[in-house]
Amino acid sequence: MFTSTGLDEALEGADFVFAAVRVGGLRGRVCDERVALDLNVLGQETTGPGGIAYGLRTIPVMLDIAHRVKALAPDAYVINFTNPAGMITEAMQGVLGDRVLGICDTPSGLGMRVAAALGLDPDRIRLDYVGLNHLGWMRRILHDGVDVLPGLLADDDLLGTLEEGVVFGREWLRDLGLIPNEYLYYYYFNREAVRATLDAPQTRGEFLLKQQEAFYERIAAASGGAAMEMWRETVASRSASYMAEMKGARTGEALDDHSGVDPAEEGYARVALNVMAAISRDEPASMILNVRNGTTVTALPPDAVVEVPVTVDAAASTRSPRPARPAPGRTDAAGQGRRTADRRRGRDRFADRGRQGLRPASPGRLGADRLAAARRLHRPDPRGRRRLLP
Repeated sequence: MFTSTGLDEALEGADFVFAAVRVGGLRGRVCDERVALDLNVLGQETTGPGGIAYGLRTIPVMLDIAHRVKALAPDAYVINFTNPAGMITEAMQGVLGDRVLGICDTPSGLGMRVAAALGLDPDRIRLDYVGLNHLGWMRRILHDGVDVLPGLLADDDLLGTLEEGVVFGREWLRDLGLIPNEYLYYYYFNREAVRATLDAPQTRGEFLLKQQEAFYERIAAASGGAAMEMWRETVASRSASYMAEMKGARTGEALDDHSGVDPAEEGYARVALNVMAAISRDEPASMILNVRNGTTVTALPPDAVVEVPVTVDAAASTRSPRPARPAPGRTDAAGQGRRTADRRRGRDRFADRGRQGLRPASPGRLGADRLAAARRLHRPDPRGRRRLLP
């Protein structure tokens, strides 16, 4: 737990709190990965046993922070980066209500990459996405009100330029009729994911641990300009190697979708700044965040945290969305996360939620053709692979 007065001084009177905490450090992540892999089980840090272990270590610390925020900055919004983002956001909402927003850059990043592939203005694109953090599906990509996803799925060349086209395969995505979050590879192709991770020279956690230690050694002797360049190189290397073993398992080599991009202008930083600007300036913006479910996904409890498009501004009320059918996949993962959170925080729910800054946007409905594709997921795969793992 945090005991220094420095944390309390930083929190007092804050309007926004950015929370990015790794309890146990990267060595804890390495342990989570290896313990699971030794049993031939996926050790990924937000999916499977690795995510559960990470959550069990992290929820008590984040609850301590939430109570400090409630006491010292009751009007603040907490923008949570801490993984597992869905579990942590839900646990903190038990203390702070809807003032806790979980962010992830993979859904919005997919939208940006699709816009670039199609040569479209990303500011004119609306994303219809639904799921849990790292376990969601892009159902429509609207450009000036027209869904461009069917055209993208039909184009071999364009689809092959996307990470998802490489990770899942073009025909798989066409059969699904949706674009899944890349982390769903760990479910759809679980055996391949475990095998690729075991065959890799090191786990993701081991790679990051070595990279981080080397960076700190180099930075200690660097001057200001050199230090910045070292940081950019480190972030670029980290991004280029992201899910490399999974992409390599499908293609024989990893893709780099981050070349030439300033790390200060992408990912979590961009999403967090957009949220802060929308609330503080009262400039409504649509973005995909981890928020309280309400009636958005009828298969999940109202207080579960889901990852969906929302309208963010400084309004003091919420607009109820139309109920949405869950996308094909494992909604029971939410229950697993909820049970872990409940054991740590108890079942008390705080009524005082304060000023809201979110109006959930309707994710729309699946068409008959997409529902048919979703139902086919529950049939045996002709390639001899189970599509949904128990």
